[in-house]
Amino acid sequence: MTATLPAPARAPARPAHRDGNVLRWLGAYTASMIGDSVYYMALAWAAARTGSASQTGLVLAAGSIPRAVLLLGGGVLADRLGPRRVVVGSDTARCLVILGLAGTLLLTSPAVWMLIAVALVFGAVDALFLPAVGALPPRITAASQLARVQGMRGLATRTANVVGAPLGGVAVALGGPVLAFAAAGVLFAVSLPLLLAVRMGALPAPETAAPTGTAWSELADGLRHIRRHPLLGPLMLVVAVSELGFVGPLNLGLILLSDERGWGASGMGWVVAAFGIGAGASALLLAVRGRVARAGLVMCLTVLAGSFAIAALAYVPSVPLAATVAVLVGLFAGLGGSLCGALAQTVTDPAYLGRVTSVSTLFTHALAPLSYPVTGAAVALWGTGPVFVASAALCVAGAGTGLLMAPLRRAELPR
Repeated sequence: MTATLPAPARAPARPAHRDGNVLRWLGAYTASMIGDSVYYMALAWAAARTGSASQTGLVLAAGSIPRAVLLLGGGVLADRLGPRRVVVGSDTARCLVILGLAGTLLLTSPAVWMLIAVALVFGAVDALFLPAVGALPPRITAASQLARVQGMRGLATRTANVVGAPLGGVAVALGGPVLAFAAAGVLFAVSLPLLLAVRMGALPAPETAAPTGTAWSELADGLRHIRRHPLLGPLMLVVAVSELGFVGPLNLGLILLSDERGWGASGMGWVVAAFGIGAGASALLLAVRGRVARAGLVMCLTVLAGSFAIAALAYVPSVPLAATVAVLVGLFAGLGGSLCGALAQTVTDPAYLGRVTSVSTLFTHALAPLSYPVTGAAVALWGTGPVFVASAALCVAGAGTGLLMAPLRRAELPR
């Protein structure tokens, strides 16, 4: 049975980094994210050893299809069942699927069709996990601690990125994909008792009655809630536009820039690591401070500053200078993204938390990566400089849109 606490908005604002309930959630989230990184490393290695280069690309892209298609439905399910149930069910499913694959590979060699099937299942489960895990923080801490929790979550994500890939590489080196998949499954299993120990607080009564119709009607109702809300609509618009500008240069664009400048893989690695340092620093800042005054204005200004840093990245002449600029990009992008998440969780009607989270996640995890082919084709035609500038212009458009909208520009986090 789930223990119920007083509503978070009325509970004493205990600092999140000293709250055992939040720390249990953070431990579960970190274990799950490291498991994700190990899984992707194992999947990439198994695909590369089993099929051709094109088949490897197909395996790695397969999971994005169900993730994009089902993500909004995952938000509906999180609101219907409660986010913790969905997160626990998702991690249980991932644990069983990955351990099952590891057991199968003990008996037979991997096949491309087998890896594609697992990637499809994993992507479908991700579509349920991502909205639900984003909707959990308002249920486990006071509203005044949501920015700090976003910072702690950002630190956990950076930790998973730093630890997960090397751990997966070591597992592959020692025992091949079997050991790596088994390690990922164990990490998902570790998250389960921690999640089950998290106490869920009762949210404030919804401002509107929760819909009880079909999943389609609930999804449409959630989209109407975003469109009509004075702050959520502008927030989602800023996220959608600015993510399209950030994602292309910071992923595919960096690879092409390093190749064009002759920096090689090691140079690109330094730039990516510098971005991670900047993003980690922004997460640490929020985790320590717990609140940023005039959060809406600061969010828009950090996106704007990050835009200019992205444009500058294509014109710096050396790896050290590129790494310095990448630190700034990570700092501004990380702070802006965390403040956006905290604001969305603060102002969203409790009945719609899962659906609102699914919409923002759709932009960041599903639709924005579709810009990769456009980025690649544009770089082939015009080079990295004009493409980075055009991407920066998109980010400027997103930030400018937010600055022009008074509800977002004046938005504050609770004290």
